[in-house]
Amino acid sequence: MATRVEVHATSAIAATRALVILLAVAVFINSLDRGNFSTASPLIKDQFKLTNYQIGLLMSAFFWTYVPGHFLTGWLSERISAYRTLTLGLLIWSVATLLTGFATGFAVLLVLRLLLGLGESAGWPASSKLLSMHVPPERLASANAVAGAGLMLGNGAGILIGGLVVAHFGWQALFLAFGAVSLLWLVPWLRLKRPAPLPPAAGQVDHGPAPSFGAMLSRREMWGTALGHFCNNYPYFLVLSWLPLYLVKEQGYSLTAMAWLGGSVYFLSALFGVLGARFAEGWMARGADPSRVRKVMMMACLVVALGTMLACALGSPAMAVAGLLAYSLANGLGAFSVFSIGQTLAGPRCAGKWVGIQNGVAGLSGVIGPLVTGWSIDVTGTYRAAFLIAAAVILAGMVCWGVVVRRVEPLDWGEL
Repeated sequence: MATRVEVHATSAIAATRALVILLAVAVFINSLDRGNFSTASPLIKDQFKLTNYQIGLLMSAFFWTYVPGHFLTGWLSERISAYRTLTLGLLIWSVATLLTGFATGFAVLLVLRLLLGLGESAGWPASSKLLSMHVPPERLASANAVAGAGLMLGNGAGILIGGLVVAHFGWQALFLAFGAVSLLWLVPWLRLKRPAPLPPAAGQVDHGPAPSFGAMLSRREMWGTALGHFCNNYPYFLVLSWLPLYLVKEQGYSLTAMAWLGGSVYFLSALFGVLGARFAEGWMARGADPSRVRKVMMMACLVVALGTMLACALGSPAMAVAGLLAYSLANGLGAFSVFSIGQTLAGPRCAGKWVGIQNGVAGLSGVIGPLVTGWSIDVTGTYRAAFLIAAAVILAGMVCWGVVVRRVEPLDWGEL
């Protein structure tokens, strides 16, 4: 017969798994609602007679509130709890998605993109705070890989399912359906049995207030992870924002074919992320230095990403499509690496605020990337320059993760 301690431990594990799964579903919804505009953009562009620059502006506008919103939601995750912050954020972004189905022109779309960005800024700071509170450090890679799989599956479903919905029912139906379905997540979330926080690790001070923003910004590791994450996100947002238009307008794919090919990129990313995290944790379990493992996985992500951007820029049309499919490997490895590194450095005490800064700075790539891409396409008439710019940004990322971040281990914040 199981002892009371064993029953309690089993119950705690089950509660933590339920939390991780629901967070992954929230990230899935987050990416689904964020990316559906790109899926619908060919039809929206034609209906409202928008230029490539205007489409880039609408894609960029999401990040005008998404980026500064991270500082707010990171602070709220420590102040009013990450549970409440995530609940409020999902409610806002779901309503914004739903209302987009009623948009009548560029101005309305712009306002709703701003509202969507504000709501979605709660996703990663709140999730990172909860994962650092409830998941042991040696399991952070897998937990982040599950959340990362939610991100990639949401991107894939947004293109595949969204593309099929748009092709058969029109772009308005896409936003109405996805917005309504997103709200259903609140039902199991509000009924979730919350697991108890992990006890502080030996030698760590995890109680008390989180360090100030100034204290975090004084650490070179913060700048390394924030700028490195920016460099990871630049090609990610290029592909996420422009892949549907690239496949339809540049490569001549139909909406249905675009949906299947674009979806495949993200479904493969989810698979590679889970397999990569299992490999990394197995490597650490065999005695490898955790810091070395995390940095090797990150550098592998960047090397693959660099090769794929060059293939898209300089290769034949067939090689460019192959490069996009290969980019799924970099996507998968990066999805769990960027967050597990930040969560490890910050520790449970301030993971919400740390990732708020890190992912907020990284989100600037979503402001800059779509605008630069749209401008370069209008000027050159092709996507080649856009992919070359992404390759240069990736090289800068190698310096950030490889040199600026020296070791990946919990920082000592002391008594505040």
